[in-house]
Amino acid sequence: MHTAEIKESFLMAMSALTSHKLRSALTLLGVLVGVFSIIVVMTAMRVLQKNIESELSELGANTFAVQKWPGVYFGGPDGFEKFWRRKNITFAHGKLVADRASLALNVGIEQSFWSGEVSSRYEKSVPETQLFGSTTGCFPAKNWIVADGRALLESDLDSAADVCVLGAGLAKSLFPFGSPLGERVKFDGINYSVVGVLEKRGTALGGEQDNFAVIPLTSGLNRYGRTWRSLTILVQARDQAVYEDTVEQVRGILRAARKVEPGKEDDFEVFSNDSLIAQFDNFTQTVRYGVAAVSSIALIAAGIGIMNIMLVSVTERTREIGIRRAVGAKKRNIMTQFIMEAVVLCEVGGVMGVILGVLGGNATAFLLKMPPVLPLDWAVLGLAICSVVGIIFGTYPAYKAANLDPVESLRYE
Repeated sequence: MHTAEIKESFLMAMSALTSHKLRSALTLLGVLVGVFSIIVVMTAMRVLQKNIESELSELGANTFAVQKWPGVYFGGPDGFEKFWRRKNITFAHGKLVADRASLALNVGIEQSFWSGEVSSRYEKSVPETQLFGSTTGCFPAKNWIVADGRALLESDLDSAADVCVLGAGLAKSLFPFGSPLGERVKFDGINYSVVGVLEKRGTALGGEQDNFAVIPLTSGLNRYGRTWRSLTILVQARDQAVYEDTVEQVRGILRAARKVEPGKEDDFEVFSNDSLIAQFDNFTQTVRYGVAAVSSIALIAAGIGIMNIMLVSVTERTREIGIRRAVGAKKRNIMTQFIMEAVVLCEVGGVMGVILGVLGGNATAFLLKMPPVLPLDWAVLGLAICSVVGIIFGTYPAYKAANLDPVESLRYE
């Protein structure tokens, strides 16, 4: 097929569409809705996915976490009951791992104790400030880098000292005009001395990742209670080569300490950045496929509408087809013209659906203060599907047009 013929068919298709503006608009509306529904959801999911992945990647290199609860859970309340029945992970369990895990580079223990408003003698923080209790091993395991002052020391843990290390965002909001080192801040009615400030980490899901403070885990356990809290153990392997062996070593230590019988599943969860991201991707993949399936129904309905309109168009243009055949147009030329019209109709709706879908999906990014994304793969796939729909549902009307009898067509009024 020559380029000139394709170009001529395209121009004739555009002319046919513009000559019946309302009918064309109503027909491509179905395609627009189908493509829009796919692209808007995929764009929004991509926005959330990128930011959740960055938030889940808070652990340092070659680090995994062990806790009573799963890192990400997408099941119902019934499945969550087994996690409630598990024994808590205690400070003693964490110390045992720290003492016996010979393959580990660092072992940290942490717990979130409180959330609320923090005050200094200058300012007050936002109400959602987090207070974590940690051991010294949490700093390398969570990739916390001290920008000013020092990290927590073993002596702070041994004496359960009232000291804290501030996240960069919290330090800036409480002490906007100077260094917080040596100053006092009040959490939940208790004063703590600031001994360090961490490097800035940025935002995730529209929230401030640096709006937190870290106190010695022992201080938090003494103040907020030990018996009903399950802690998180963070383990950093020496390098990637021994990562899996380190995981198995820690699993063995905890299974023995928690008296898990051989053959039974662990009564704790082990997860890393990669495993959390994989779980999230698997969940969103199911949603993506579901949306794609529902949107495909809309596209099929739009395709049937296109076939109907094209059949009407063939009837209306019977005389035009007869004239074209009389002056030498072949069946192939007529087929090309009508299939091109169906494809153009689909693609115009598809392009509009992609544009509106990307804008609609990125409204999520705007509302949550996230960077916008362009799901180029889904946009290309959406337009490719439009072409397929146009070809499939335009073929029969095109075949019917190409096989009209030229003599009868010329007589048609």
